[in-house]
Amino acid sequence: MEQEQTQQEPLANEENLNPDIDVTVDNETEEPKEESRRERRKREKEEKKQSENDKLQEMGEKLAEMNDKYMRVYSEYENYRKRTNLEKADLILNGGKDVIKSILPIVDDMERALAHMADGAEKEGVQLIFNKLMTTLEQKGLTPIVAKGEKFDENLHEAVTQFPAPTEDLKGKVVDEVEKGYYLNGKVLRYAKVVVGL
Repeated sequence: MEQEQTQQEPLANEENLNPDIDVTVDNETEEPKEESRRERRKREKEEKKQSENDKLQEMGEKLAEMNDKYMRVYSEYENYRKRTNLEKADLILNGGKDVIKSILPIVDDMERALAHMADGAEKEGVQLIFNKLMTTLEQKGLTPIVAKGEKFDENLHEAVTQFPAPTEDLKGKVVDEVEKGYYLNGKVLRYAKVVVGL
């Protein structure tokens, strides 16, 4: 045992005496450790950078999605606003439609009465009242549909009957008007009842 101890001691002494061997071994082992630390740090930085890029891309996608939703809601609101404004304008223009439509038979009666009245002061007075009524209705958007002599149009005229045309040029045209038609602000309020030539 003593011999073994003595043999080990010189080895231990040699290691202590030769510092170059220790340093090289230590240096060799430390360099790979240092490189692996650098690589690890570099890898961690790259992973962090990749993670940040992924988050940035995800946030960009969310932003694009939210922007798309915003634009859809905004356009829906604009369409709603325009439609509501059009409905309000139409209501204002045609709000008295029912009242005016109920007055039209009275207008018809007055026209018939004027046609059968004898000329004189009474007729002039009734004519003035009738003109005043028509002026007021025209201010509200009422205009008569011109039918007599025009080509028959089912969008404007209602054919009551057909009659043999007195001349060739009246075929398919309105020969007589039974009841006047009217527009209210450009829309047909009442179709003209007409006689069409065959």
